[in-house]
Amino acid sequence: MSMEAKSILHLAKIFSWFPGVSGCQSTRHGGVSPKPYHALNLGLSTPDAPENVQENRRRFFGRLGFEEAQTASSHQVHGKEVLITAQPGRYDGYDALITKKKGLAVNVSVADCAPILIYDPVREVAAAVHAGWKGTALGIAGETLRAMHSHFRSRPEDCAAFIGACIDACDYEVDGDVAEHFDEAFKRWDAERSKFLIDLKAANLAQLLDAGLKAGRIEVSPYSTVAHNAHFFSHRKEKGATGRMLAVIGMKPLSL
Repeated sequence: MSMEAKSILHLAKIFSWFPGVSGCQSTRHGGVSPKPYHALNLGLSTPDAPENVQENRRRFFGRLGFEEAQTASSHQVHGKEVLITAQPGRYDGYDALITKKKGLAVNVSVADCAPILIYDPVREVAAAVHAGWKGTALGIAGETLRAMHSHFRSRPEDCAAFIGACIDACDYEVDGDVAEHFDEAFKRWDAERSKFLIDLKAANLAQLLDAGLKAGRIEVSPYSTVAHNAHFFSHRKEKGATGRMLAVIGMKPLSL
């Protein structure tokens, strides 16, 4: 499977239903970083030259029609803490961010973990979620929806969601100490490799459905960071020497 014209954006088509909402995941195309971070490395904590990362971020956010100063993100810790924010900036200790502020985009950084974007068109609330195996096991998708309901009265049945490109079930090998945190439906034993295989997309999809989202309002990316490594960064496949992608969602005046 190929990305059309090596696009800088992996668009979440489901958010096109809602005028004024921008939701997407970055790819590895269209940046200035040399190998092994080639090319659109957006990771602030990677060993890539800072000037390369800043130029990449300028290009990416510019492609979305806004500036980095209009965004909110966090240093992620693979937990389940959720931040409610109306202010741009770089926070610490959160793996999900929620905003009702128009003109503010929330984003999370990934390179195998599952990014999840959620939008409530009734209350006009947007959320970005970072779901690695720990966050998934802790139920961060459900935690985010509960926070949206608690702070803004969002109802899951009104929401739409996008689960972005991440490591696929065929390549996510883990040992028993990780696999024990997942239900049988989301793991299988591979005798040949003597490893369990975990399905992050399926586990997070189930959390969204269990929380009350409708199946027809959830889009799951067909892409894998491992199988489609030519288009996406994979921390595991590239043995840590790679870039980072962002998954971003925001409301007008942002526009694609």
